[in-house]
Amino acid sequence: MRDVARYDVMVIGSGSGAEIADSALQQGLSVAYVDRGPLGGTCANVGCIPTKMIIFPADMIMEMREAQRLGVAGELRSVDFQGIMRRTRHHVEHERLQMEASLRRPPENLGFFPAEGHFVGSYTLEVAGRRIRADKIFIVAGARPCVPPIDGIEQVGYLDNASALQLDDLPPSITIIGGGYIACEFAHFFSAMGSDVTIVQRNRYLVPNEDREVSELLAAKLGERMRVVTGAEAVAARLEGDERVVVARDVRTGHEQEFRSAAILLAAGRVSNADLLQVTNTGVEVDERGYIKVDEYLRTNVDNIWAFGDVIGKEMFKHVANREALFAWHNSLHDHLAEFDYRAAPHAVFTWPQVAAVGLTEEEAKAQYGDILVGKAHYTDVAKGIAMMEPDSFAKAIVDPESGRILGFHIIGRYAPILIQEVVQAMATGAGIDAISAGMHIHPALSEVVLRALAHLHPA
Repeated sequence: MRDVARYDVMVIGSGSGAEIADSALQQGLSVAYVDRGPLGGTCANVGCIPTKMIIFPADMIMEMREAQRLGVAGELRSVDFQGIMRRTRHHVEHERLQMEASLRRPPENLGFFPAEGHFVGSYTLEVAGRRIRADKIFIVAGARPCVPPIDGIEQVGYLDNASALQLDDLPPSITIIGGGYIACEFAHFFSAMGSDVTIVQRNRYLVPNEDREVSELLAAKLGERMRVVTGAEAVAARLEGDERVVVARDVRTGHEQEFRSAAILLAAGRVSNADLLQVTNTGVEVDERGYIKVDEYLRTNVDNIWAFGDVIGKEMFKHVANREALFAWHNSLHDHLAEFDYRAAPHAVFTWPQVAAVGLTEEEAKAQYGDILVGKAHYTDVAKGIAMMEPDSFAKAIVDPESGRILGFHIIGRYAPILIQEVVQAMATGAGIDAISAGMHIHPALSEVVLRALAHLHPA
């Protein structure tokens, strides 16, 4: 019988899983730390950090272009695409090398396994030819890009969010298949850099999880810079010389269109890595999409196995995973369990214009609560917004009429991820609209648009 190495804690995934590993080590527990690499997970290597490093220069380009409507005319002489990409990759590599260096001389109570593992039985993982077992297991294995069933796509070749960051040359044109957060952020980036961009989205709406008004405005604004095609499913791809041809079929009429470009970027969702781990071999259940099922305490159906982050498919954002890590670790130690509440989990889309949201959309709130209050304020309803000349950007509040509790809040426009934070705090504390209106807001400042949206509340 093969020897099995035993640990107190096993952590699978080095993104937000590092929070668990560090906490366990500090308590003197033995830890098996498993990660197929690269260290740091999606956010540090191919997600939020490197993508924002390339998007910030894109934002600067858009600032220059839009300054003209304020009477400020400038000239963009050049864009150093290679320099932008090199700077991003250098930062990612530097951070990863630091993490790797910290593990070259691990503490005695840490076993590091830099390879892909899979479960072979109850609480037992096989990795790099070894078997390891732990009393407590935390699965934080993340997710990977979904490759839709597009005929010929493998032969044609495509980019994803990881390989796009390895580009040295800007593609003159690119077709982006998908219309979610990743698709829109890369569309903004490539368009600002100078690529001819086409978005092909199966859903009727761009960023379909957003409030409908936000989705419609974002589609309109991006449509001023690129081709945005919704309600069209990519079904085939082929090469014609140096061109990649995507065939898309209208989901309602069946009519087919062709889109030609130098490159294709797949951004059609993500797939849980639970299947790679073969979690069912240890009894852990997955849902119909392949994501690990957890309860409100982040417990799987198997005792002493927790899961969080992208692998469970709930709110797939780094800040949420970091918070989930705190709750999962707490619940692994205490009988008094802490329920994870996603109602105040915010997110942002770093496109142009920016989008930020927390809580329910108007449609979701109506379905759950029936009677709701909705308030909306455009940036130009406040003095700072008038100065910025952004008439389309807005903030939208959704409120429970009986309690005054904020059910959702949505902002589209510059600084949206910053503006929404006071709403997040109010929702997280359960304080409601009074927590925002009680505090004086600086005048003239753009934060007044949050207050103005709440002042405009009316029955939906």
